[in-house]
Amino acid sequence: MEVILLADLVVVIHGTFVLFVALGGLLVLWKRRWAWLHVPALFWGAWIEFSGGICPLTPLENWLRARAGRTVYRGDFIDHILVPLLYPADLTREFQIILGVSVILINAGLYAFLWRRIRREGNPG
Repeated sequence: MEVILLADLVVVIHGTFVLFVALGGLLVLWKRRWAWLHVPALFWGAWIEFSGGICPLTPLENWLRARAGRTVYRGDFIDHILVPLLYPADLTREFQIILGVSVILINAGLYAFLWRRIRREGNPG
């Protein structure tokens, strides 16, 4: 597989993970066992935002792009749509904290809804 395609695949995986972190609570409402994957992913995503760190997928993608001889993004879908969503140019520390808090609040609401539903139904599974 061409190296640039691997870099694009990393971006797609990264974007999918970000969506799972942000909205995975919806999957938990559908099938509770998703919580076993979603809760650790949620904590990881929030920790990355709060700490100002970067996901290990970011250096991997950059390394792959460098190996392919790419220094700037070119004009395809992945480069213009997914990359700016994952790496916005105006991302500030304050906005990272807002993103982290938002992810936690959205999912806390979803889990609270699920918890109330479980208690009301009396069904643990």
